Formats: sequence, C-alpha cells, structure tokens
Amino acid sequence: MRGRTLNDAYIILDEAQNCTIEQMKMFLTRFGEGSRVVVTGDITQIDLPQDKKSGLIHALRILADVEGIAEVYLTARDVVRHEMVQRIVRAYEKAAEAAAARAAERSEDPARDAERHGKNTGRHS
Repeated sequence: MRGRTLNDAYIILDEAQNCTIEQMKMFLTRFGEGSRVVVTGDITQIDLPQDKKSGLIHALRILADVEGIAEVYLTARDVVRHEMVQRIVRAYEKAAEAAAARAAERSEDPARDAERHGKNTGRHS
C-alpha cells in the first residue's frame, strides 16, 4: 500500500483495532481526491501482541479534533444478530460470569483453596 493514492474510491478498513499505529497511519494517508474512508473496529477485541499498541485507539485519540473526521460508537442495541447467535453469546456471557464468581470465591478464602489443591495450611478439620 505504501506509495499508493486511492482516488475516487470508497475505502473500508475493517477490524482496525488490530492495526498497529504505523499501519493505521499508512492507511489513513493513502486516500486521494473524491475518496471516502470508513474505519471500523471493536476496541474490546484487540488481538495484537502485548508490545504493540492499537492504531485505532491511537487514531481516535489524536484525530478527535480534526475537522472532517467523525466518530460513531455503536452499542449492543445497534447490533442485529441471528437469534441463535444471540443465544450463543448469552451462553458465553453466562459462562464468563460463573467463572468470575468462582474466581472471586477462591480469592476470598485462600486457605480453602490451598486445601482443595492438597497444600498443607496448618488448619485442622
């Protein structure tokens, strides 16, 4: 993409949360006359290595006051999914909540957790 200018084009960058800062800058500086750019991404689903920063988050921050750039944030109410997908998502959410509750329960009583794993805590039953 380096060195290219996209004139009279409608350009969509999807999954932009997984672009690095350098990749996002390269993409955003390629559009030319008569072009429109749409960048989409979900900043809650970044799959970059730990040492890489999301170019989408960076761009949202530094371009917030640039004239001609608009941000639109969607919520769960804006997402229309097949009924089965909604049930699957709810099942995953329920499982995550249950796992969080179990983790919270374990952290409340470290001695009990140690006993479960066969560690001697000095407590007698």
